[in-house]
Amino acid sequence: MQLESFLRREKQVSRRTLSKCKRLGAITCGGKSIRTIDRVSPGEVIVLELPEEHGTAAPNPALHVPVLYESEHILVYNKPADMPCHPSHGHYTDTLANAFAAAYPGTPFRCINRLDRNTSGTCIAAKSAYGAGFIQQTAEKGYIAAVTGPLTEGGTVDAPIARERNSVILRCVREDGKPSITHYTPLLQNEKYTLLEFRLETGRTHQIRVHMAYIGHPLAGDDLYGTETEDISRQALHCAWVRFPEPETGNTVTVSAPLPEDICALFPEAIAFRRRI
Repeated sequence: MQLESFLRREKQVSRRTLSKCKRLGAITCGGKSIRTIDRVSPGEVIVLELPEEHGTAAPNPALHVPVLYESEHILVYNKPADMPCHPSHGHYTDTLANAFAAAYPGTPFRCINRLDRNTSGTCIAAKSAYGAGFIQQTAEKGYIAAVTGPLTEGGTVDAPIARERNSVILRCVREDGKPSITHYTPLLQNEKYTLLEFRLETGRTHQIRVHMAYIGHPLAGDDLYGTETEDISRQALHCAWVRFPEPETGNTVTVSAPLPEDICALFPEAIAFRRRI
């Protein structure tokens, strides 16, 4: 495919960043300059020398997002549901980036583990390019979700995920998709829902939501993948903890966020469990 298509579709490079790199001649293939209209093939190494950025989100000091951890290079938020990480159509001033911009004017918002708008929990923001590079590939995440129906034993879903051909947002299990592996362990259950803990070997878009719908246990409240929202108004998914090496010391840091009230409300017995997270 064309280099521009590869970078935009497969690597999610923004149009703005790509334009800057083009102007600076900062894109190479195998050490030689390459145009975005040139075709690329599997096995080739593409390098982008990203230009220095400045904070672009509008500061919104009215947003108050709990900070769970902070150091010179790293910030961990407890992101609430119904808050996007980045500005987009219809959400220009109510995002995590807007809250970050108010606290750190002029500093680019580097989100390490971007969460969907309605997914709550621990969300890492790097306060420096060095911090982002240091933990980008090493940060671990742990998720908890409520799914429909009873699941009494743990298991693994090993099924490739691809973008739905007629949708920009939806993902699906398809043979030509990217390898995707999700491990799950039951924590609590009642006659309607099961609370699961997840460990992901891959990080595909909507991976937990797609895999659980695929095995017949979609997330509670996940209307995008086919369940009702009578008991909870969003997909019942929470990033319960993150673990990463601290850039200043190299020591491993684990930061957790308690299970939110709307997910706890699905399980009366979760109140005691919530205290142990």
